[in-house]
Amino acid sequence: MKNLSVFLLILMSAKSFSQSQKEVYSIIEVNAQKLKEKSGAYSVSVGIVKDGKVYTKHFGEIDKGKGNKADNNTYFEIASVTKLFTGQLLAQAVLENKINLEDDIRKYLKGSYPNLEYNGTSIKIKDLISYRTALPRNLPDDTEIRKKMSDETPFQYNKLGENYSKDHFKQDLQKVKLDTIPGIKYNYSNLSLELTGLMLENIYSQSYEYALNQYIFSKLGMDHTKLELDKDEVLANGYHSSGRLMPKSISYLWGAGGSKTKSTMGDMVKFLKHELDSKNSIVQESQRNISNSKGDWYGYFWDGFGLSEHGKMGYKHGGGFGDQTWFAIYPELNTGICVIVNVSGPDTFPALYNSVARLMNDLTTAPGKKETEGYFLKGDNVVFTYTHPKNLNPKLINTASVAGSFNDWKTDNKNYQLTKKEDNRFELEVPKSSFEKGKIYTFKLVLNGEDWINASRNASNTDGTDDNNLTLKL
Repeated sequence: MKNLSVFLLILMSAKSFSQSQKEVYSIIEVNAQKLKEKSGAYSVSVGIVKDGKVYTKHFGEIDKGKGNKADNNTYFEIASVTKLFTGQLLAQAVLENKINLEDDIRKYLKGSYPNLEYNGTSIKIKDLISYRTALPRNLPDDTEIRKKMSDETPFQYNKLGENYSKDHFKQDLQKVKLDTIPGIKYNYSNLSLELTGLMLENIYSQSYEYALNQYIFSKLGMDHTKLELDKDEVLANGYHSSGRLMPKSISYLWGAGGSKTKSTMGDMVKFLKHELDSKNSIVQESQRNISNSKGDWYGYFWDGFGLSEHGKMGYKHGGGFGDQTWFAIYPELNTGICVIVNVSGPDTFPALYNSVARLMNDLTTAPGKKETEGYFLKGDNVVFTYTHPKNLNPKLINTASVAGSFNDWKTDNKNYQLTKKEDNRFELEVPKSSFEKGKIYTFKLVLNGEDWINASRNASNTDGTDDNNLTLKL
């Protein structure tokens, strides 16, 4: 039987520790090269903010064989990361009492929209920011295009939107039908964001683009974040994972969802620092758990805010035609990561997700002796265990469980819920007889029913896959 104290230390190691600049850049390089191989990107750009210090590095080349390496001023399409800008403008309007989260959105639209309700229930501002509007995904309607996605899809989107104006949008908005009661069902909707851009113009009596520049970009010195580039500015080429050169996005709408925004890694790390500002009321409002969810939440247009082995984490993914961006913050560790690759395809998202998870582990866990992680043996029982790092807030943990190949990876299985032993330590004893001797089982620990904990860099019992599962073998 292994000593319990060893296991209590294992998962407590995920915390900030002193690293030299050279060590940080070495960690960046190792992980960027892995991402480049996994994603098939020609170019990989990485930006990190850690304890107030900024690190950026670029790998590969924009176009294969041309040697045109990216730098901090290279423009990429950051797509849906734009939604975080839109969210901050809306959060500012809330704090200025210009709007209320419980307001019917039609209060801020000019014209008649009786269709923007379902059985008498209207869409509220809080439904917008949490993707629960019950509105369709896009305007113009892209249902047919989405039925078969390929490297031809971006060209089809541009053709669909090349003559589609703001007036067309408003006309079509009066015709859309909600498919359920607003506020109930999650449905990612770019239409909701363009609608928010229209609302913001009415709220501030100025264009969406002007509001971005006035309230965000100019204040943060983000001089290289724009909806439209100047004539002498060049946007980096992006590619489909098939290797086909992708077109630049065409849109004549507001761009509040990300159809137009171009930015640089130099500006993205400025925005990372901004999102890590614990004293900025607008930032904190835009990240707030508005619904008091016991699991993950969305803040203002984030893809998710929840827990990780590094404490509270917020992330946003931007999927452009030929670029993809991952933007993540870990407020409790004062760390943020942005990664941009000039490739886009069905496997790019998981490659980015796994890469940033590994990168964060390497940045926060000191190399140490390899140890078995996630469980130990006690008499006739297997004891699954999770210990949250002591420098992180354990009150954010509402539940802890284990899911794996032994229970069909179900996080809500009542027989695999861990019990709190201390504020930050959870355990579950399962009879050894529940497991076949000699068989290898894979598993992960899960917080709040949704947040899958990654194995640390010092775990000896991992399966070697990109998912970085833990293994159990008796």
